[in-house]
This record gives sequence, C-alpha cells and structure tokens, in this order.
Amino acid sequence: MAHLTPKENYFRMLRGEIPEYVPTFGFGMPMGPPELAGMVGGFEGERLDMFGVPYVTEWNANNGALPAPGKFILKDITKWRDVIKRPEILDQIDWQLCADRDLANYNPETIHSTMVSVGNGYFMMLTSFMGFDEGLIACLEYPEEVKDLLNFICDLNVEIGKKYIHYYKPETFMLGDDIAHERAPFVSEPVFLELFEPVWRRHVETFLDAGCFAEHHNCGMFGPFVKHIVNMGFHAWNPAEAMNDLVAIHEEFLGRIALVGGFDARGKACYPETTEEEIRAMVKETMDALAPGGSFAFGGFIMGPPGDPWNAERNGWIADEYEKRKFDYYN
Repeated sequence: MAHLTPKENYFRMLRGEIPEYVPTFGFGMPMGPPELAGMVGGFEGERLDMFGVPYVTEWNANNGALPAPGKFILKDITKWRDVIKRPEILDQIDWQLCADRDLANYNPETIHSTMVSVGNGYFMMLTSFMGFDEGLIACLEYPEEVKDLLNFICDLNVEIGKKYIHYYKPETFMLGDDIAHERAPFVSEPVFLELFEPVWRRHVETFLDAGCFAEHHNCGMFGPFVKHIVNMGFHAWNPAEAMNDLVAIHEEFLGRIALVGGFDARGKACYPETTEEEIRAMVKETMDALAPGGSFAFGGFIMGPPGDPWNAERNGWIADEYEKRKFDYYN
C-alpha cells in the first residue's frame, strides 16, 4: 500500500531520489488564464491564434490543432517586425481574477503546473509563422533575424512567467518545443546552441529562480540534445519516446533528469494483429528497462481518433498493466 500521494511520489522522482513506486506521466493540474491556453483542437474550420496564425484540427491525432497548411503569415524573416506584433490580449488579462478562480478549485494533493506561454515553443512558433521549409532556411540564411524574433517571443514569455509566478505560485513548469522528428533533430547542434538554447534557458530560469520544478516536452529523436536541457536545469523530459536510446540516456543522466514516457506508442502496440498479452508484455519490458534506479515515470498510450473504442481498449490494457507493476521496483 502506498504511503506517498502521487504528487509526493512524483516530486521525489524530480528531486533525483528513489520514489516509493514508479510514477506515471500526466499527473497534474494545469492552470492559467484561458487566453494563454494555446490552440486546443476539436473545432470546425479554421481558428486564429493570438498572432493571427490560422489553425485547423487533425482528427487522426486526437483532434490536435495544427497550423493550416500553406497559410503562413510570415513570408520574409527580415520583415518579421512588420508582421509579428505583441498580442493585444496580453494586456487585457485579469490575472488576479483568473488566479482566484483557478486556485479556489485547486486540490493541494495534485501538481499545480503550467505551460503558460504565448505559443507552442520557439521552434514551433517559428515554423507556425513560416512553415518548416522557410523557417529552417531562415535559420541558416538569416540567423540574426531569427534570433531577434525568438528573443522577442522570449521577452513576452518571461513577462508572462513572472506574472504567473506572482499570482499563481506554481510548483512546476513545462516548456514544450518539438524540435525533433522521428529520426533526428530538425536542426544541427550548432544551430540549436546559437538560436534555441539561449531562449529556452532564459525562459526556464524564470521558473527555476522561483523554486519550481521544470519539465521539458519534446517529441521525436531528441536524445542528442538531452545533455543541454540537463545543463539548463530541467528536472524531467517527456515523452521520452522509444526511437531514442532511452536505456543509454537513463544510465548517463540517472539522478540528474527523469525520463517520463518510455513506451513505444508508434510501433507494435498500434498494429491490429498485436494481442493484449503482447501489449502487456511491452509495458513490462519498458518498466524493467527504465524503472531501476529511479529517474523514470511510466507514460504509455497510443493516439488516434477521440472516442475510438479500439484505442480505448488498448490504452486500458496499458494503464492496467502499469498499475499491476508499479510497486515491483523499489523497496
């Protein structure tokens, strides 16, 4: 029987200590002004974000919202100051009203967390403005202009972060920026260090200086850059996907950063012919490989259309097997 609450157990992991049982991914209570909630999917047609980028819903990806293909608002990076303006909505937020409402419903036994920012991360904002092709070309041809744009966004995020810290007093912070695809990061390490590392560092330091735990979200083959988020002071990385060499990363950074995720959500678990027994075995294999020594929280699910009973059944097997095994690894 557990003596620690899920929150206490998760925080023990974030501190680099051995938890009582294997924590799980996704435990938390996000808070913040609704104006900064990001572009949530599930809507019909197009919807504009606070900068004027049109978004559409992708039902196959659990109704996630994505920039509308081919409708990018920034054609020339050297003209970004004429196009990308401070969103007026930022000056209209009643922070005290939002905090009073949210904190009145806050259960202190849950994690008080946030991804409060003006968008979905720095690389993702650049590509939402310009598209992947033009955004990556801009990084190579006009790095100083890209740097100025990213620092403009970071200035807004630091301003927002300080208000969030003052009014909400958060316990954790998560910075998300999907800068990798399935086989490699989208940018080289020198480009990352010149353009993106400084704004990630400045953004997260706002929350680290306030005593928050910091978690970094990055999908895909992000492994080559994990050492940099360790040096920035992040306590965890999610979703730590299986195309990375997670065992090697876990061993190298044990006690310094937690891997949150681990389950192969894109492979065999998604095949129609895969059986319940095989999926449960995959959960055990993941936990056996990454739970020893701590610094790990299991995260397992497959994505698909919302409400799909086939997906729901498989995710039920994954969650049930985790629950059966979470006490097996620590004394």
